Amino acid sequence: MSLPNILTYGRIAAIPVVVGCIYAQSILDQPLWLRWVAVAIFIAAAVTDYLDGYYARIWNQQSAFGRMLDPIADKLLVASCLLMLAADGIIHGWSLWAAIVILCREILVSGLREYLAALRVSVPVTKLAKWKTTVQLVAIGFLLAGPAGDEVVPVVTMIGLALLWASAILTMYTGYDYFRSGIHHLIKEDEV
Repeated sequence: MSLPNILTYGRIAAIPVVVGCIYAQSILDQPLWLRWVAVAIFIAAAVTDYLDGYYARIWNQQSAFGRMLDPIADKLLVASCLLMLAADGIIHGWSLWAAIVILCREILVSGLREYLAALRVSVPVTKLAKWKTTVQLVAIGFLLAGPAGDEVVPVVTMIGLALLWASAILTMYTGYDYFRSGIHHLIKEDEV
């Protein structure tokens, strides 16, 4: 029960609240201010993604459980929001492909990490992958604001969609990069 792990639990707990706010606003036709609540909670959850790792390192509270749970929390947050935004219609048409690329990459990298972990091979997170996550989170924040944001600045949704495509491109590159770095371990294992 270290602070870094509590922050990760908080990120997971935020998911149903964010999804519930968007569901209530969009599907149940509730007021637009619910989008701002979703954005605020999402931003708080995204900030915990940075803080949990930061505190774990500076306080030397890194744990196997935290290393396992942190990326799961990230993927749950991103996937849940992307699915809700697709159901909401904010992500639609060609932009669905960007969301599909992001979700497929997350599954591919998770499976690769799991397999390589069984071989006791570590796959470190690259700086570019951290940038990819940042762009993804910012894109989702803009998209969660959606129509409420468009009332303030008419291009909020368009900025979110452009950032979603940028993160999809980074996602493809980092996914390929992870796969390329892990493939020689897969080939070596088959040769044994």
